[in-house]
Amino acid sequence: MYIPFSDIDFESRVWVYQANRKLTNEEAGIITETLKASLDHWEAHGKPLTASGKIFEHRFVVIAVDERDELPSGCSIDKSVHWLQEIGQRMNIDFFDRSLAYLDANDEVQTIPVPKIKQAVADEVIEPSTIIFDHQVTTKAQWMTRWKIPASNSWLNRYFSQQTSL
Repeated sequence: MYIPFSDIDFESRVWVYQANRKLTNEEAGIITETLKASLDHWEAHGKPLTASGKIFEHRFVVIAVDERDELPSGCSIDKSVHWLQEIGQRMNIDFFDRSLAYLDANDEVQTIPVPKIKQAVADEVIEPSTIIFDHQVTTKAQWMTRWKIPASNSWLNRYFSQQTSL
């Protein structure tokens, strides 16, 4: 059963998928409607899941499920992955490319290939205060408080400690 993202419980489990490019308004609308329809009928072992999905920053699809009502099964989670794979194939969008880091630079999402992060830190393109998107959040509450964090509070912190030791 689909519910608005604002109404889903704070302890709901979330998955964050990032598009490899900015979505157009039309694409965001199509994806939103497709997700609503899919999530409205999402089930685990024949039992409906209370779920939501929303697009943020024209780049990120966040899917949430309230596990208090029913736990998603491996098959149901796979089904949600397949939805995004199918949408991506139809629209030429890759939601599964993990080779990019996502930064919030002046309210604009920018990407840097992971192999170039060390150089971006050396060139001060990424600084400790640079806001990054941390997709390792697992609940809506974490998403609300830790999805956008300073690079120094993320997995990128190790690159700053390398800088100071040079």
